[in-house]
Amino acid sequence: MLRRSGLSLGQYFLRRKNRARFSWYLNKTKMSRPVQARRLEGVDKNIWVEIVKLAATYPNVNLGQGFPDFSPPDFVKEAFVKAVSGENIMLHQYTRAFGHPALVTNLACFFGKLLGQELDPMTNVLVTVGAYEALFCCFQALVDEGDEVIIIEPFFDCYEPMVKMAGGTPVFVQLRSKAAEAGKLMSSGDWQLDPAELASRFTKQTKAIVLNSPNNPLGKVFTREEMELIADLCMKHDVLCISDEVYEWMVYDGKEHIRIASLPGMWDRTITIGSAGKTFSTTGWKVGWTLGPDRLLKHLRTVHQNSVYHCPTAAQEAVAQAFQRELDNYGKQDSYFVQLAQELQQKRDWLVRSLVAVGMKPIVPEGTYFLMADISEFKSEVPDLPDSDEPYDSRFIKWMIINKGLVAIPVSAFYSTPHKRNFDHLIRFCFVKEEATLKAAEDILQQWSLEKTGQ
Repeated sequence: MLRRSGLSLGQYFLRRKNRARFSWYLNKTKMSRPVQARRLEGVDKNIWVEIVKLAATYPNVNLGQGFPDFSPPDFVKEAFVKAVSGENIMLHQYTRAFGHPALVTNLACFFGKLLGQELDPMTNVLVTVGAYEALFCCFQALVDEGDEVIIIEPFFDCYEPMVKMAGGTPVFVQLRSKAAEAGKLMSSGDWQLDPAELASRFTKQTKAIVLNSPNNPLGKVFTREEMELIADLCMKHDVLCISDEVYEWMVYDGKEHIRIASLPGMWDRTITIGSAGKTFSTTGWKVGWTLGPDRLLKHLRTVHQNSVYHCPTAAQEAVAQAFQRELDNYGKQDSYFVQLAQELQQKRDWLVRSLVAVGMKPIVPEGTYFLMADISEFKSEVPDLPDSDEPYDSRFIKWMIINKGLVAIPVSAFYSTPHKRNFDHLIRFCFVKEEATLKAAEDILQQWSLEKTGQ
């Protein structure tokens, strides 16, 4: 008798039994306990990821993310090429964990003069993987559970989650705008702190205040009087100041960048943060630094040595040589820092004119390479949806990317949750772009203007 092809009844039940056992085994070995640390709750969403993904999907001119689309200055590139192709083979290996000796020496010399301090390269300077790691080290080293950290709104969006991950409580205080002079565009200088409101945020639980001048996204350059107000409150309440100064060389219209650590009584309680990425248009090198008293930096060094530990040696060497050149040219017309501000001010003015032509109302920045613009007049093209959970500026930008091919960033991303809807009529543009990019953006805005007028 011929046997039928396929499984016998016995084999069928045996396989079924084995599958059941395997399924039971998987269920028993699969983890059921939560794997996410509590400190990550509420900080996992990021508007940048969504905007970048959308920008990669549609042809566009990207004035969103804050990085140059042009080459760094020749002397900076040459320093990097020399570092990686020269005879010093040790530049390919580990260097000092807390900062390459040549770099910390030049940073101490350069900024010591600006701060009015005699800086020790080994104890008053810490090199980090960009200013981002510098901020992370500050919060992890100095903020405990129950500590309050004052953050000035609008703020660079990583401040809030970093404070929360350290166990601290963010406390917000807003820069409040006043009306511009008749016939003039609003300036970032028209946004100011209310002294009484700021003073009310300082309590017995306040550990630190985060100061970002020039401010991203607004472009505000805090005046000496505003700095003195903050300094007086810090000393009165025995509070630390974390001063994010990565845009320190991008100041326009004759304004002056004041370093709060240089004010009387503030050196001993301030950590100053800088960035080679912003300073020399080399954001991909990820070289940043902190400056401050050893009593504060020693705690940052503990976090650094137990997390990142080390920064790329060749990039540090190149930045060291770039600062050596600026040491030699400081205050002269040949200084790159002088030329950078002049060049960016022209680009700022170009973008301001382009935005005005289409009907947006730019807020002219005194510093940084960002500007905010009011889009209230565009609600006829992109109607508001009051019942939507998504802020208006976020929906507007997605529409603008898809329909106009222009990328910006929603300003609501720079505010705490209770205040997002109060500022979702604003978007942020970046103007640290080559002329061809700004010209392409101008063309888009001109065409948009013609469409609005029906021409």
